[in-house]
Amino acid sequence: MSQRARRAAVALLLACGLLLTGTACGGGKSEKSGKKATEEATPTATSSAERQKFAKTRFVANAGLAAGATYQWIVKPFRNGSFKKGADGRTGSLIKAGLAGTFAYNRLKAAVNNAKGDPTLTKALAPVTAGIESLKGMGTKLRKGEAGDADINDFDNVIKSVKDAGKSADAPVTDKVPSFSEVQKG
Repeated sequence: MSQRARRAAVALLLACGLLLTGTACGGGKSEKSGKKATEEATPTATSSAERQKFAKTRFVANAGLAAGATYQWIVKPFRNGSFKKGADGRTGSLIKAGLAGTFAYNRLKAAVNNAKGDPTLTKALAPVTAGIESLKGMGTKLRKGEAGDADINDFDNVIKSVKDAGKSADAPVTDKVPSFSEVQKG
């Protein structure tokens, strides 16, 4: 018997076993009507405490991705001189920085939306929101090579402010560098 045939036979046996087990457990008459069974299968809303917990978790994840992308593809190459005219790989660095800028802005906006589920995070991020909005066109500016020292420092300062706001709301943010394919997808 070939390996392919053996795998098919094992898969068939497992499927039959699961099918028989499922019908054995569900055998007998059900006292529940179809409508009542459907109602019980419908997921319930999360409590406000759970929403707040998930809000912090999502905030930390999104802010961490924004911070990681900013450092990896904007701040670090800028400090290494990759954006200067005549630098080796300048065009590629600028394109990556532009995509990373757009990605970071997108993740920061998502983090702000996540923070709305937690009152402490909402209050902590209130002063930072204007700084995040100021980054809206930064991706294009980076890609075209028009960003200067002040722009890069502004981007870095906004990220630091978001991290500080998270820390003050008991949601510390650490850099999580996304893969470049994630950055390209936005």
